[in-house]
Formats: sequence, C-alpha cells, structure tokens
Amino acid sequence: MITTRATLLAALPLLATASLSAQAEVFMSDAWAKKACSAWNSSGTLTSELGKWATNDKGRGYKTIQMYREGCGAGSKVELKISAKDGKAVCTYGGAVTNKMPNYGADYLMHATDEDWTCMGTGKCKAMGSMMSGKLKFQGPKMEAMGVMGPFNAFLALTGTVGGDKGSCP
Repeated sequence: MITTRATLLAALPLLATASLSAQAEVFMSDAWAKKACSAWNSSGTLTSELGKWATNDKGRGYKTIQMYREGCGAGSKVELKISAKDGKAVCTYGGAVTNKMPNYGADYLMHATDEDWTCMGTGKCKAMGSMMSGKLKFQGPKMEAMGVMGPFNAFLALTGTVGGDKGSCP
C-alpha cells in the first residue's frame, strides 16, 4: 500500500482528536481525582490560602473531600486527601474513597448534577449561591467553609479546569 505525504497530513487532525479523546478521564473517576489532586497542588490559591483550614484534621494528619455526580450515585464517590504541610494545604491523595468513616467536623462531602458541576466548574455558579440554592449538596463544617469562600470558589472552578467526560459514570 502506497501512502502519500498528503494522505498522512490529512490524517493528522483525526489522529490528534482520537489521542485527546483517549486521554479524557471520566469526570470524577479515580483517575480524574488523581489529576484534580495535581491541579490542587498547582493552585496558589488552594495551597496558600487554605493552610490554616487544612489544620482542622481531627488529629489524623489529613482532611478528606469526597464528591460525586448525582446521576452516578453515591457509590461512585472519589476522594481528595488534604494535609497541612509547612503552612500550606497540600493534596496528598486523589482517587477511590479510602476514608470510609468521614468526620464531618473536618471532612466534606459534595454532590451535584452534571449540569450544576459544569456551571460551578466554569465559575458562573459560585459556592455560596450553589449551596444556598441546593445546586451543591454539602455535608461538613459549614461555618469553616463559609470562612474560606474565595478558595472554595477556586476549588469548584478546579473541577472544570480538570474537565472530564460526563458521557458515562466512573
């Protein structure tokens, strides 16, 4: 079979699209949570402005943020573990739930519809309004969360930055 240079060049955009599609993680899958953990650590807002927040870990050395997509059910939760290190809030784990017994005096559980996660991920829907309107269902230390609304908005926007395929469940 003879392949011309023009044929190869014409195929490149299709190959690039296929490669990008193959790299897109399912939104809120274990692999997605690992990427979200890396994105957290790349965010100056989350690491620097949540240093004191991260110290409320009930003596375990970490807080957890568990989250899921309502259409996929609570069984599809993923988890981020956040630890206080050198005055910063550092994500030390992202993936499947390991903290089976969250302490809602320190830990958080959040869930929303795909539509609402998308809105929060673009920054159009802010944390306070999303919680008050019921778009973001939330368990955890509410007063603590109220004290860090700026970084909380940055965290919700991070979910959109990491992206992910919402066409299937994890």
